[in-house]
Amino acid sequence: MKVLPKKPHFFKPILPGFKDGLKIPVDFLKGYKHMKNAILRSAGKKWVVKLKCGRLEDNWKIFAEDVNLQLGDILVFRHEGDMLNITASIVSNFPIARDRNNIVSSQNHTDSSIKIQNATEQLKIWVPSNPKGAERLPPGLVASESDYYLRRLWGNPSEDLPSKPKCLVTFTVGVKQKHNIDAAVKKFSNDFTILLFHYDGKTTEWDEFEWSKRAIHVSAHKQTKWWYAKRFLHPDIVSPYDYIFIWDEDLGVEHFDANEYIKLVKKHGLEISQPGLDPRKGTTWPMTIRRGNGEVHTLTEEKPGKCADPHLPPCAAFVEIMAPVFSRDAWRCVWHMIQNDLIHGWGLDFALHKCVEPAHEKIGVVDAQWILHQSVPSLGNEGQAKDGKAAWRGVRERCEKEWSMFQSRVENAEKDYYISKGIDTSNFTFKSNGIDPSNFISH
Repeated sequence: MKVLPKKPHFFKPILPGFKDGLKIPVDFLKGYKHMKNAILRSAGKKWVVKLKCGRLEDNWKIFAEDVNLQLGDILVFRHEGDMLNITASIVSNFPIARDRNNIVSSQNHTDSSIKIQNATEQLKIWVPSNPKGAERLPPGLVASESDYYLRRLWGNPSEDLPSKPKCLVTFTVGVKQKHNIDAAVKKFSNDFTILLFHYDGKTTEWDEFEWSKRAIHVSAHKQTKWWYAKRFLHPDIVSPYDYIFIWDEDLGVEHFDANEYIKLVKKHGLEISQPGLDPRKGTTWPMTIRRGNGEVHTLTEEKPGKCADPHLPPCAAFVEIMAPVFSRDAWRCVWHMIQNDLIHGWGLDFALHKCVEPAHEKIGVVDAQWILHQSVPSLGNEGQAKDGKAAWRGVRERCEKEWSMFQSRVENAEKDYYISKGIDTSNFTFKSNGIDPSNFISH
């Protein structure tokens, strides 16, 4: 609840034309809009001044002359009592009013204009520490973050939310998988905001599910989850959530409980994670296959030559892009790394380690809560058949191309950074992970 001051006040710089009247701020007149007159007091005297449409008019000129009001003065108004009694004080030691006598005596228009301009500049708001574009706002008015909490159209805003979900789960979906998504959503409690990205444009078909009424639905034809993530999961939008799940639609969740998963992630200090994958189907990398002898794991062994460093992907600091879970801080970094034009996200999993430190300890797989990757092609069949090639082939080629492009951008960006710092990179080896995208199984 906002507490108003007992004696509201405001100040006005005295500018050319001031004798014709003076505008009173709307907030200052709250509760007094019916009043036709205001009583001005200064130096033991009082003046009854007509108030019209929030503007002091009749007798204002007399008041201005009686108190010898001049260009460059600052007039401070303070409300007194229940009626519209106003005490007016002239500030003569304000930077723009210090030379008041010179202004009056010389009547030098140029001098006055300069001082008035200085007054205007002094009163302008400019806060460099505010978010870009909001520098002209007072910091107390800046709302730099948002959320996906649904609010009412009525009542007190402070009473809209009996509780605020602490986690966000997103699925990129088509209606053909709605029953699988229904089963998945039921694994997430009311402490999760549900956000569905519809790549087939069909949203009303989900109305049969009660939970759909509290979910957020975003629709754009034939777009991937990383296209959606870059555009709808900005860190300042998802900042209220401790963890963000960015999941595919083809995940079996029989052995998964979201609340228990969060407990394990917190217990082991994982900033980026995923559930272990049932080894019976849909596995690609040894690192992400579920192990049955513990709660989590952060390291694995790969084929000889796959890992130049045992603490880097795919031997450690690695999760796949089908079902990643990010902490708020980790996601802020990852979101900035996602390239706006590379929509499939291939290769992103090999760069996630750049966003946490030490990555081989804070990126891991949760074995005690595991899922089954059903490997439904979904968007893979949403491509365009061309030159005798099947629709899925064009999508696959785009994925592989994006992986190579992403790797090149990472390497070039790092080179440019070191060069900008004056570091000689001639002896550096900027080496990609050595994985051939054509051997990668599509998600």
